[in-house]
Amino acid sequence: MRTSRIVGFCGNSWRPAKSRVLVEAVAADLLGQHGLKTDVLDLVDAGSGIAAFTRIGLDGPARAVVEAIEQADGLVIGCPVYQGSYPGLFKHVFDLIEPGVLRNRPVLLTAVGGGLRHSLVVEHQLRPLFGFFEACTVSTSIYASSSEFAPDGPFSPMIAARLANAVEQFAMLLNGRQANAA
Repeated sequence: MRTSRIVGFCGNSWRPAKSRVLVEAVAADLLGQHGLKTDVLDLVDAGSGIAAFTRIGLDGPARAVVEAIEQADGLVIGCPVYQGSYPGLFKHVFDLIEPGVLRNRPVLLTAVGGGLRHSLVVEHQLRPLFGFFEACTVSTSIYASSSEFAPDGPFSPMIAARLANAVEQFAMLLNGRQANAA
C-alpha cells in the first residue's frame, strides 16, 4: 500500500495564525493516531504570486501550493473567518483548481473566527465550496472562536473532542478510498 499524501492548507496570510495552529493540531493527531503525515501549507508559502489571474501567471511557489492541493489524497483545510466569510485569496486558490480534480477526496474542515457568530461559515460556505468539487467532507468540522484557545495552550474539551472525532472520520474516509482504489 502506498503512503497517503495529506496536505493541510490554511487561508491565512501571516504567521503565527490560529487557523494554522488548528490545522497543525489535526496533523499531529493524524500522525499520532493513524501514522499519517501531513504537509501544512498556507498563503505565506504561495507568496504574492498567488494573486495571478490565471494558472499560467502563477510563479513557482504559488504553483507548488496549487499543485500540492491537487495532488493530495486528502485535505485538511484551515480557514480564518473575516466578516462572516473566508478570505478572498483563500477562495482564489480554489478558483485556480479544475472542478474534477478533488472528486472523492476526503476533506476535513476547520475554521477560526472572532466569535461564535462566525461558526456557520463551515456549513454555509466551506462545505458548499468543497461540494462543488465533489470532495467528501467529513461530517464533523472544527470551529473555534479566537477566545477559545491560545496558540500555546490546550484546546477546550469541546474542541478537543471534535478534533478527535473529525480525525477519526477523516482517517476512515481516506482508508476507504485507498481500499476502493486497490
